[in-house]
Amino acid sequence: MPSISPELLTSIRARFAQIDHCPQQGPRIFFENAGGALTLNSVVDTSTRYAAIPDNQGRDNPGSHELVRVITKAKEDMRAFMNAKGGQFFVGESGTELLFRLIMNACLGTGAGVVLGSTLEHPATRSACARWAEIAGQSHVLIPHDDATGTITAEAYAQAVTPDTKVATIIHTSPVTGMGVDVAAVSAAIRAVAPQAVIIVDGIQHAAHGRIDIDSYDVDGYVISPYKVFSRHGYGLAWISDGLTHLPHNALIDGPEDNWEMGTRDTGSYATLSDLADYFEWLGAQVSGESDRRARFVAAGEAIHAQEKALTDAMIHGTGNLPGLKDMNGMHIIGGIDNPAREGLVSLWVDGIPSVELVRKLNDQGMRTHLRKADHYSGNILTPLGQEACVRVSMCHYNSEHEVAQFLAAMKAICG
Repeated sequence: MPSISPELLTSIRARFAQIDHCPQQGPRIFFENAGGALTLNSVVDTSTRYAAIPDNQGRDNPGSHELVRVITKAKEDMRAFMNAKGGQFFVGESGTELLFRLIMNACLGTGAGVVLGSTLEHPATRSACARWAEIAGQSHVLIPHDDATGTITAEAYAQAVTPDTKVATIIHTSPVTGMGVDVAAVSAAIRAVAPQAVIIVDGIQHAAHGRIDIDSYDVDGYVISPYKVFSRHGYGLAWISDGLTHLPHNALIDGPEDNWEMGTRDTGSYATLSDLADYFEWLGAQVSGESDRRARFVAAGEAIHAQEKALTDAMIHGTGNLPGLKDMNGMHIIGGIDNPAREGLVSLWVDGIPSVELVRKLNDQGMRTHLRKADHYSGNILTPLGQEACVRVSMCHYNSEHEVAQFLAAMKAICG
């Protein structure tokens, strides 16, 4: 598996804004990547440049023509990055908004039957399914996830899917447990019983880890939020299959039949998607001898996975002379100690130390983590575990083992 050397890690970190400091806090270690990853310097520059442009798409002038070219290129870049030969890409208000739109049109366009999902899913998906299944006269069925592993399997879907399943949803990676799901296997289990079901994937938490391969999934929708994959806030990106494209959907009268984009979008948001693709391609070239672009994307994803596994292993098992989380008093790690589904994230709680206090103490020492509460965002994971809250420590490939060591030293002092 391709690896990230210390020298390459230095080059990687140089490409990201605010890699080790916050304008308000000063020096800090960023372990809140699941809440929004760091931003590429190229994305900052691109966003600034496009914010100055007054032209709109679709006009007959040189400025407008260039905007159309940039948008077309960004869509093709995403097609290569996500390996999607068919279907179409478009941007919307946010990942959540796009999930609602895709699920709404899938429910309304497929008739009576079942909308199938799981309790692992983010409320963006669960809420959209609950609302639009009811309106469409469908039944919304949630498959319980495995509390012990923090994920859900294809076998669980296979036991629940029925021939009248019209819409099915899958989360690629949980933002609370940090565990990934085998999307291709789940999709195959659904198709074996309900081959015509519209399958929609929430890829928002997974995208920063690379290794997206839409053509291998046999699904109809895949949504990401670029601010969680090195870009900025203010938009989401969706891919939809030709089948989902042709379902009835909101559109302007007499407008293009297959258009799913609503209104004039920010060309800068599309342009930053090309920045993302360029970064992944660059990284793939550094860790492999591949010349093919798609092969470089694959190599980048493998290197990211290897780096993040090394970081989570060090955090859980220890590094140098520092004990890992598993050896600290009163420590509980969601999903277990050794879990092959883990993607760069460790969620935990400590007996006798309220999670809100632990997050504050870490923040006081320059460690940016996040409190997850048993609310509408995370109650689906925490309530079955009997917990009111947990601490989410989320890493990305640009984090270092030295940062992990600083975190463990802080935790050792806090936990006694």
